[in-house]
Amino acid sequence: MLAGELAETTPAVTPETLKRGGLSAVRATAGAYVALTKPRIIELLLITTIPTMVLAARGWPGWGLTAVTLVGGSLAAGSANALNCWWDRDIDVMMNRTSRRPLAQHTVTPTAALVFGLVLGLLATVELALTTNVLSALLADAAIAFYVVVYTMVLKRRTSQNIVWGGAAGCMPVLIGWSAVTDSLSWAAVVLFAVIFFWTPPHFWALAMKFKEDYARADVPMLPVVASPQLVARRMVAYSWAMVATSALLAFDGSGVVYAISAGVLGAVFLREAHVLEAKVRGGAAYNPMRLFHWSITYLALLFLAVAVDQLV
Repeated sequence: MLAGELAETTPAVTPETLKRGGLSAVRATAGAYVALTKPRIIELLLITTIPTMVLAARGWPGWGLTAVTLVGGSLAAGSANALNCWWDRDIDVMMNRTSRRPLAQHTVTPTAALVFGLVLGLLATVELALTTNVLSALLADAAIAFYVVVYTMVLKRRTSQNIVWGGAAGCMPVLIGWSAVTDSLSWAAVVLFAVIFFWTPPHFWALAMKFKEDYARADVPMLPVVASPQLVARRMVAYSWAMVATSALLAFDGSGVVYAISAGVLGAVFLREAHVLEAKVRGGAAYNPMRLFHWSITYLALLFLAVAVDQLV
């Protein structure tokens, strides 16, 4: 859902393609609807779900449960992302990074996008309730509502803290994964939730620094738009320290040596990258925020991989 709003590389589907008709038009239409779900963001969310399930089960939770949880989670994330595209269609046209989205290209109508997003949400609720448990379905619904209503409709265009609090939606997959296995929540699930919560600001602000002009043109008050680069970099460092400190807590609750070592090494590299960026910004030197952005994705993937490995070896 939120976890990054990664720089998009989906090829534009143009109205001209659809007018040609035939198989190419069918493929283009299907591609447009898939693009509404923001597949690259869903991939990142699933990377955090599977290891969480492994930790909750203290081993492999089974192919069947894993599959139905991933299907339900993907449907929920796709619903939230499609509804986000529907609401943000007016500003997506203004931003280079999002101008190729289906609604900005007029290859999907707003009504169709709205119906598509709502149907995906309904399917996610039913699928998770029937194949896992009601708690997981309710958590998925909460994630959709938080991302669409709290972040997209309320916070995004009103406050520079939008990504901080709105980012909670991107933390929900770990709770859904945990509850799918145990039909409950626990301290370990909350710790993983908090790791992603603190990870989101430095991850996203790095992207927003790169696309600052885009957000300014759309009048979206992302922190890099309304604050100095020095302030943004300092806050990124602060959240990075909070993230690394929180990740250490899991070493005392269910994880083993592999995770402890991995969390220490990965956290040290993350902090180094954050401090290097802050030092360059403070000193007025040229800097590349996308270096931290790309490393943040690698960090999260490897950290959660370590969570799973500890339980499977």
